[in-house]
Amino acid sequence: MSKKKTKFCCQSCGYESPKWMGKCPGCNQWNTMVEEMEITRPSRRQSFVTAAASTVINKPQSITSIESISEPRVHTNFKEMDRVLGGGIVPGSLVLVGGDPGIGKSTLLLQISAQLASLNHRVLYISGEESAKQTKLRADRLRILTDNLFVLSETDLEFIEKAIEEMNPSLVVIDSIQTVYHPEVQSAPGSVSQVRECTSHFMRIAKTKGIAIFIVGHVTKEGSIAGPRLLEHMVDAVLYFEGERHHTYRILRAVKNRFGSTNEMGIFEMKEEGLAEVLNPSEIFLEERSEGSAGSIVVASMEGTRPVLVEIQALISPTSFGNPRRMATGIDHNRVSLIMAVLEKRVGFLLGSYDAYLKVAGGIKLDEPAIDLGVAISIASSFRDQPSRPTDVVFGEVGLTGEVRRVSRIEQRVQEAAKLGFERVIVPDRNIGGWSTPKGIQVIGVSTVAEALKYTLGG
Repeated sequence: MSKKKTKFCCQSCGYESPKWMGKCPGCNQWNTMVEEMEITRPSRRQSFVTAAASTVINKPQSITSIESISEPRVHTNFKEMDRVLGGGIVPGSLVLVGGDPGIGKSTLLLQISAQLASLNHRVLYISGEESAKQTKLRADRLRILTDNLFVLSETDLEFIEKAIEEMNPSLVVIDSIQTVYHPEVQSAPGSVSQVRECTSHFMRIAKTKGIAIFIVGHVTKEGSIAGPRLLEHMVDAVLYFEGERHHTYRILRAVKNRFGSTNEMGIFEMKEEGLAEVLNPSEIFLEERSEGSAGSIVVASMEGTRPVLVEIQALISPTSFGNPRRMATGIDHNRVSLIMAVLEKRVGFLLGSYDAYLKVAGGIKLDEPAIDLGVAISIASSFRDQPSRPTDVVFGEVGLTGEVRRVSRIEQRVQEAAKLGFERVIVPDRNIGGWSTPKGIQVIGVSTVAEALKYTLGG
């Protein structure tokens, strides 16, 4: 018989302790330790002793003796989703999808389930937050009509496992993991023990039966997946669905992906009939740009293998306080302070008594070094109150000595600018040569920030 004992688990990081503590030693959070029941199962050694003599035990193998296999990926007919996943869904993978409440996680997964069901794949959509009739109402709004999509409203893990074994689907969606509970675990659904135990069961099902499983996870007020960080280590991929609730555009990012790159980004637009793909995001981010305004510049950023043109806006104004403010949306504010220090020391701009406010238009977040030159030019344009040419695109990394350093994928960035009708591109001087320039666009190489300002602002 299994022995039961109590333990105290931190609901923030999963730290376990035999006694209650006011402050968790793992994450330093207060009042997060909750008493839970723990079931002590027989050890693996005892299981080996009691097992039959014919039990096969795995032995270490040489890496060269293991047979190589290529897993065929299942395409979802959503190019944005396939790009983020690394080319499609891998059979037997366990994917965690997180995002703010109401952002569209359930809508996205229901549409993907319908797409796969229309391709003759059996899909099981398990909802612990909605009844089957409520899911049907959402499916009617999304115009989902397919017989291969099955809906189950259940939270008991044993019944869910039985349904998966009887149906043997190609894809299973769990919405959400915080509502599923294991009957043998005596803690409440959504607790650390329940989430960890249920996720390990779904991982075993995915690996042994070759079924792709998508798990929806709630997020905390800090924006991270609710529950222990161990949950993100157990799954094969972690996707974040983000965006402003008052805007129609949603961005899907891969934070972890064992089968592809984590730099890819998928963009969707929320419409009345569901989520629609945005295949050319550069046009979306630039459609409301006002030409002739000081402090605005277009930069070419790479999101994985896709070039994206976005507008960086800067507002430099005299400060009313002793310490000037540095605020940024979509850009790291530490990078803004660094670039302003370079402009002060290497170019001669006296920015110590000015507030700086920067924003990336469209709600996208940029973190690659190639946007440094665009940030510097937008700050200089607003400081001088002198607009740059509206047909210019800039990119390049800025060093502390004021030099402009080379960036990667130069040809894709320039081609994207030429496709959208821009006439001139300011690039690092060391990126010139070794590739063909598209017709109708002028490429100018610069080696310093001062030289880039000379071309864009006239000195």
